Amino acid sequence: MPKIVTFIGWHDSGKTTLATQVISHLKEAGYRVAVIKSSKETGVSFDAPGTDTGKHRQAGADSVLFVAPDQMVLMTANSNLALTTLAHRYFADADIVIGEGFKQADRVAKIEVARNHDQLLRDTVTGVIAVVTDQDIAGDSVFRPHQSREIAAFIEKRFLRNGRNGAEEVSLLVNGSRIPLKNFVQRSLAGTVAGFVKSLKLTENAREIEIRIKLNDSDGDNCPQR
Repeated sequence: MPKIVTFIGWHDSGKTTLATQVISHLKEAGYRVAVIKSSKETGVSFDAPGTDTGKHRQAGADSVLFVAPDQMVLMTANSNLALTTLAHRYFADADIVIGEGFKQADRVAKIEVARNHDQLLRDTVTGVIAVVTDQDIAGDSVFRPHQSREIAAFIEKRFLRNGRNGAEEVSLLVNGSRIPLKNFVQRSLAGTVAGFVKSLKLTENAREIEIRIKLNDSDGDNCPQR
């Protein structure tokens, strides 16, 4: 399952420039990288009226997936899903998901990009693991804007190198929200499900298992409340 790091900062702080440089370095290192960018713009059209996809949206389709030989584009309404949920739902095969924005995201590591005149967000935002700035500030993980390669190495060491040891990983989504699982719970759940699946036909050489369960109202009533 993908690791998640998002770049945050005030407008025109250089987030996009730095993030794209870091992505290039991670790709050079052989990692599969996905990107999720937050925007305050509304009304941006990717399915202009008159196009086939536009006609499907106008007909009332909740989502439209456009598939071409060189790319795919998913158009759907914003359901206000959390960054972690978006990453695990749409980019489960990535090694890492790089976000841009999402400074209020819970349980997500953040790298702040700040100009000299900026008020640092790390004083009011949780999860900031590094700051990129020209300012002389205190901190263990402070980088200069030109140190994109060093920042990529920092991300790789902290999030990626230990993830290539073949360890089992389990992701649990309940009602669209990712539920954190301790290692013991991950191992127990993976072992139980894998043991059941191995008893079924056509499951030889299984490397990845996906289960989606929809509970009816009576089943939901029996679930323990948190």
